Amino acid sequence: MKRTLLAVALATLPASFISAPPALAQSPQLEQACVAVAKSFLLVPNIKTGIVQSFPELDPPGARLTYSTREDAKPTDFNNEIECEFDKAQAPFSLLRFCISKTCYGSNEQEQENRRRYQEVKALMDRQQKK
Repeated sequence: MKRTLLAVALATLPASFISAPPALAQSPQLEQACVAVAKSFLLVPNIKTGIVQSFPELDPPGARLTYSTREDAKPTDFNNEIECEFDKAQAPFSLLRFCISKTCYGSNEQEQENRRRYQEVKALMDRQQKK
């Protein structure tokens, strides 16, 4: 009886609930801004992205993504992660903070070197927006 009830309950659930795909992009602009942060910080001309998520409705708005710097990246190569926070959800964006792996960079970070890397990336982002 319990199995029958479970089967009926599962059959009535929407298919997307059972096998939900990764979150769909909500703000391509936020996502591209975070990709630009990653490229600036990593000093690479291109990165390949895996899962990309954006959160324009949060305060502060932001995005996070998995990435690889390998040109021939395979799905298993996307094990690096970056998270970005911006002042608002629409351009022009001002970078507030970003984290790569478990290290964060922002104006309030205690590590002087992390504050400096943040200032460098923010300056590069500000220059790109003035073009």
